[in-house]
Amino acid sequence: MNIQLDPRVLIWFKDEMNVSSGHYIRFFVRYGGSSPLHQGFSLGVSKDEPIEIGTKIEADGAVYFIEQSDLWYFDNHDLYVKYNEKLDEPEYEYIKQS
Repeated sequence: MNIQLDPRVLIWFKDEMNVSSGHYIRFFVRYGGSSPLHQGFSLGVSKDEPIEIGTKIEADGAVYFIEQSDLWYFDNHDLYVKYNEKLDEPEYEYIKQS
């Protein structure tokens, strides 16, 4: 399972969450909302120190990660984080692994 980040979403993280080198950004499973993968669950994001990283990507000195305990949610899909210009926020796409 991999994480991919659109370069435009990195600007959003810097501007909206004050992300800079040395920070950790966690994508986490939360109860509520909806996603194409699991009814009643959705993806959240927070600035958070890792406990047990399941997968990660580094960009501009920051680490974007998913905890090992949350990997079940992705159900053999990679996470692609894009920037939605209309909503001015990140948008998540799940790409089936081949």
